[in-house]
Amino acid sequence: QVHLRENGGGLVQPGGSLRLSCTAAASAFGMQSMAWYRQAPGKQRDLVARITMDSSTNYADSVKGRFTISREYDDVGVTVSLQMNSLKPEDTAVYYCSANWYGNNYFGKGTLVTVSS
Repeated sequence: QVHLRENGGGLVQPGGSLRLSCTAAASAFGMQSMAWYRQAPGKQRDLVARITMDSSTNYADSVKGRFTISREYDDVGVTVSLQMNSLKPEDTAVYYCSANWYGNNYFGKGTLVTVSS
């Protein structure tokens, strides 16, 4: 079992920045990748960005060049961050942290990001 604790989110104006972070309390040994997904009202949950433990990354086309995913190891486990710049109203969604641990996917409870003037 992997417990995911998300931080960040909130209200930001268009063009602004936010940083999300998520700590996975689990042995890094079994971690395959971590990712951020988002779900806007009335829409499906989509992948935003993923990072593997060897630091390979991939991004949704809609966020390339604006969002950056990174990860670090700490005493608790693994922390993944999502730096979001040049935010747009269409980035408004609940953002979910995800971890693939020993081939099983785990999700956090989500954090709301609202981009509005």
